[in-house]
Parts: sequence; structure tokens; C-alpha cells
Amino acid sequence: MPLHHSVSVRRSALATVFLAGLSAFPQAQSRVPDRTIIYLDPQEHTNLYPPAGGFYPNGGILSQITDRLTWQDPETLEIKPWLATDWSVNADSTIYTFHLRSGVTFSDGTPLDAQAVALNFQTYGKGNQALHFPVSEAISNFDHAEVASPTTVIFHFTHPAPGFLQATSVLGSGIVSPATLGRPFDDLGTATGIIGSGPFVVSADIPGREVDLVARQDYRWGPKAGEGRATVERIKILVVPEDSIRVGALLAGQADIIRQVEAYDEEQICRAGYRLFAPSTRGVNTGLAFRPDNPLVADIRVRKALLHGTDRQEIVSVLYSRNYPVARSILSSQAAGYADFSQKLKYDPALAASLLDSAGWRMGEDGLRHRNGQTLRLGIHVSLPHPQNKTMLELIAQQWRRLGVQLDIMSGAAAGVLLDNLNPQRTPLTVSEVGRADPDVLKSEFFPRNRDSLLQKGGQSTKIRAFRDEALDTMLLDIASITDREERLRRVVAVQEYLIDNAYDIPLFEEPQVYAASPDLKGLRFEAVGRPVLRDLEFTAP
Repeated sequence: MPLHHSVSVRRSALATVFLAGLSAFPQAQSRVPDRTIIYLDPQEHTNLYPPAGGFYPNGGILSQITDRLTWQDPETLEIKPWLATDWSVNADSTIYTFHLRSGVTFSDGTPLDAQAVALNFQTYGKGNQALHFPVSEAISNFDHAEVASPTTVIFHFTHPAPGFLQATSVLGSGIVSPATLGRPFDDLGTATGIIGSGPFVVSADIPGREVDLVARQDYRWGPKAGEGRATVERIKILVVPEDSIRVGALLAGQADIIRQVEAYDEEQICRAGYRLFAPSTRGVNTGLAFRPDNPLVADIRVRKALLHGTDRQEIVSVLYSRNYPVARSILSSQAAGYADFSQKLKYDPALAASLLDSAGWRMGEDGLRHRNGQTLRLGIHVSLPHPQNKTMLELIAQQWRRLGVQLDIMSGAAAGVLLDNLNPQRTPLTVSEVGRADPDVLKSEFFPRNRDSLLQKGGQSTKIRAFRDEALDTMLLDIASITDREERLRRVVAVQEYLIDNAYDIPLFEEPQVYAASPDLKGLRFEAVGRPVLRDLEFTAP
């Protein structure tokens, strides 16, 4: 049977309690310049070590309390000055020299100088084993940082690093105080312990419930000329997992901004006169990545069968909106180096069945395929950060069931899910997606020492595995090292085609981050991959 999803919003008893609680904040009802902004997020933050900022609840906080050396214009994707006033790069992109603004301080009053910047990038580029800090996936080939003067820092690389300039603009390169980096990784889950130089400071963190931000009065070094302190005084980021409660709070005037508006709620929000935003994440599209070390998907014919047996248009039409275009490649159509490979991604169930037959998987009386006494049964975990992920996987399971393939959709405690996702025998598939407006995003997703979606030998799992695609890994390293822009983009196209030709990943749709806001709120902006920038918020006159 086709999958249907109810689009009605229900006011549960929990919603009533929540809305009543919000009404206790007088600022939430008055239209005055210093009112508190109420921002609702479906998930609580985890760790706020900046390279962990890819998780959007983390990024929603870090974007307000940290600054970067540069910023990427979300319209043109041009890299522009921020904490760095200017920079130079040598001919082979192995030495980057940055000149810093003077007079910048962290919120604890300590100077943000070349010494602090060097420590940040030394940590992000090399990690810190003693304090358990991992290496940033945005930084490749890092060797060391050199302090040339209080306002000059030089970065050295073992090999060309053409993506580093853009890497200085990403949220994962937010600058934090030396005191913050002196604490163990596991201590950085508490937002009050993160000392940045941004326009806001964390005043309270109630685990699992809320994070409170207050404007920093002496802030005067925003990325755009003339930007000073934030235009709002206070922001409350509240964790509200239930979609209907977030939408209900917004429409009732008890919340000002909500993140992760599901597609089925978009129409009613717009019809009510509220503002909807759907900035692109501009990176690797939402898809399903295979773990070829699992013998059930080691045969390329099985992977290609599942690729051609996935009706991506049905997924988007049934579950999503026009803000979720059907993927035409591994990369978003708004990403540098994107190429249209939709002809290789066509839905063709007859071809899919033929491929499974040729691989020896025969349809049984139970409607499932079997080979040598084994059933073609695969498992995948729900990925909570992605919109309607469980429902989407259920629809894919229906599509694959028609081919005779059983897809088991699993869930569980976070620790168990993490361990399962590092075991290709347990999870031969995983949900893949990462946002970054630079070609290095492909390396971030698929290289063994980064996210390692394919679970290659030498990657993040401790299990000894046989699968390794050295040709792919060489191509990914080339993307991170080739300095000629046109040649680099050609390699990006080649990697996309290689991933599709080998059916390592089934790209499904281009994922945005969808927000809604009060109609009398203006100044809401987003960085290049859809994280909110809240420093310019203000309300129109009543």
C-alpha cells in the first residue's frame, strides 16, 4: 500500500502546557526592542567543540557565540574578511598568511590574537589526543601554525591545501579561547563553558531544555563593515522535539523562530502569513550510502539494483515539498563542481529485478529474494537530524519490498546506534549527507579518515575490514590538493560519476534547513549552508 502522511497539527496536552509556560515570559508578548527572542529547536545540542558544529543544534549556538577568520557570502560564495583583515597564499597553496584585526577580545576579556588563532588551528588541524579532540574534517594536509607577530599568523601544510581558505569561514573553524581548548573534549557539551568572541554570550544552559544567550555589549567586529553589537538583547533557544508544538507555539505568537519545519506544515504556516525560509545546505545530498564490506551488498549488481529500484520522485512527491528537489547527483545543484547525472539514477524496477536475478538472488514464495539459503535482508538506522527520516525509510522499504528485498528500519539508544553504524555487518546502509560550500565536502563524507560513510579499511571503525577503494580515495585526496581550480572541479565531477557508477550511494534529494519566523521579525540571515545568524534580528513597529 502507498504510504500516506497526515498533515494535521494536533494540540496535545503537552502542547497546552508548553504554550502556557511560554506565556509566562512577558517579553514574548510585548513588541519592544529589548524583548527576548524565543527560538525553538527540535533537538538538544551535543558537543560544542567547533569542528563538531556540523550538527545543526550545535551550529545554532556556535553561530552566535564564535567568529571566524573569514566569512563566505551566502549569495556569491565569495570569501571575505572577518577577524582577518587580509591574507595571502603562496603559489602551491602550502603557506597561508593571515593578518588579524587588533583589539578583538574573547568574552572573558582575553585577547584574540595570533597566539590564540594559532592554537585553534593547531588543535583543529592536528587534533589533541590527550584531550580527545578530533581533527576537523574541513582541514586537509595541515602541518603547523606559526605566530609571526601579535596580529600575523602563518599556516603551513604538508601538501597543497586549496580548500583551506574556505575552511577558515566554516562554523567548524570558529575561534574559541585558549581556556576552552584547555578543557577535555567531553567537557565541551556545556554551553556556558564555550568562550568565543561572538556577538552573544551563553548565560545559562539547562541540559536538554534550553540555552540562554545575552548580547555582548562591546562587540564591534562583525564580518560586514560597520557591524557592531547585536540588535537584540536576549535569545532563548528551547528544545521542543514535537513538530506540532513548535508550529503551534509559532502560530500562537509564543515563539519567534522555529527550526525544522516539516514539509507537511509548510502550507499552513505560509497561509497564516508567517515567513518560511529554506536555505540550501549546498553539499552532499541526502542519500543512502552502502557498506560494501557487508557480503549482501558487496556485489555491485545488488547495489545498482537498489539504486534503480528506488523511486526518488515518489519520495519527494509524497513526503516533501518543492524545497526538496530530487537529487540529480551526489552533490547539490548549488554546489561547486556539480554535474547532472540524473540519467544514471533513473527509476527502473525491471532493470533492478534483472540485476538481482543475475546476481543469483531468486524470488521465493514469501515474496523475498534468497540465495544459498540466505535472505536479502538489510538493516539501517533512523537518522534523527534529517526531516521525516523514519517515514522516508519506510517508504523506501515499501519500494524495495516490491523487488523482494527486506529493509529493516532500526532505532535505539544513541550509544547503540553509534556502535551499529560502525559495523557493516549490522548496518550495510547508512543515511549520508553533509553540508559545506566547497568541493572538499566529498572528501568529508567518503574519505576513510573523515566521515567514512562507506566504512573502508583504515577508517573510523576498529574492526578489521577488507573493503578499500584506493582509486576513490586517491581521487578524494586529489580534490583536497589540486590547486588549479578548473582541474579541481573536473575531478569533483569525476568523483560524483565514480560514486554513482559504483553504486556506492543512492542520492535522494537536496536537503535544505527549513525555518519559520514571525511576520513582524526581520533581519534573520543564514550562513552559506543554512545555519541561522541571529545578531541582526529586530521587530517591526506594531
